[in-house]
Amino acid sequence: MTVSLEQLRRCHFAVDLGAARTRVYVKGAGIVVDEPSCAAVNTRTGALIAVGEFAERMTGRTPGYIRVVRPVSGGTVVDIEMAQRMLRQLLGEKLRRTLRRKPRLRAAACTPHDADPLAQRAAVETLVGLGARRVELVDTLIAAAVGCGLPVEQPEATMIIVCGAATTQIAVLSLGAIVTADRIPVGGDAIDHAVVQHLRQQHELMLPSQSVRPLQLALSGNGLTPHGPEQTEIHGRDVATGLARSVHVDTSAVRQAIHTPLTAVLDGIGKVLRDCPPDLVADLADRGIMLVGGSALLPGLDHMLREATGMPVHIAERPDVCAVQGLGAMMEGKVEPMVLDPLAG
Repeated sequence: MTVSLEQLRRCHFAVDLGAARTRVYVKGAGIVVDEPSCAAVNTRTGALIAVGEFAERMTGRTPGYIRVVRPVSGGTVVDIEMAQRMLRQLLGEKLRRTLRRKPRLRAAACTPHDADPLAQRAAVETLVGLGARRVELVDTLIAAAVGCGLPVEQPEATMIIVCGAATTQIAVLSLGAIVTADRIPVGGDAIDHAVVQHLRQQHELMLPSQSVRPLQLALSGNGLTPHGPEQTEIHGRDVATGLARSVHVDTSAVRQAIHTPLTAVLDGIGKVLRDCPPDLVADLADRGIMLVGGSALLPGLDHMLREATGMPVHIAERPDVCAVQGLGAMMEGKVEPMVLDPLAG
């Protein structure tokens, strides 16, 4: 990580292209973009109609010739051209002009742990299309750990869980590097889907997929914890008649529905801890687990992990922007590598 720190300090801007949201950090200016990774396209002309927040609000409400697309899936760019067009619009003409003036424009980007070479190349090509002459790739786990203030450079264990929309990444870090890690294809979207399926099967109710996340609807008032409200009223469409209908849902049943996808996350934590050296696991018993990522704010998730692992669980101050803030801290030179002087023979 020491070599890449020197290269990161030469970067001018950093991008965290997530499945749910795209964030851009500009050196000296901080986070300038924090919008949903969405674009609305006119399929007849190919013209871009909207990006970000407005495009997300259009999902499920458009006529046939307008399509809302997500160019990023699971932290990987799946449509390079659309990702470039979306980023250009999100940055705006004024900011793009400012960046273009920089001699040899350099960029940094987050990539999921164990991203294959194709995924890495897609991230690089997306930023090269914006005018970057060189792109540095940083593992999301290290960027997020730096962003939430964990002492990653020290010879002691820190465990971090990045809860994304499409994937959950779990790692134990020490001396600025990943000791063991695992990526699980379960994220906030899978949990939302579990709630939607539960309501459809048990109450014959279809939830509106947009505007308010189904999860927030079902779990208003901290419903994931046993101390939350016993019932929640939910509005949706009747599966049989198609008419609007509201039902009172038992939150304990919703809690059970959510536990199913979360068991995969618990299995992943167990696997990472089994592969970890015993000395580092002993550190973790005191230091605990740090949760970052947008889905870390899921009500009661920290409580559930605490019960399952017996370790303290902390949620970062701003878990959703930790990764891009970590890239920013490395670019601004706020992270000092631990220098190991070779011993004189």
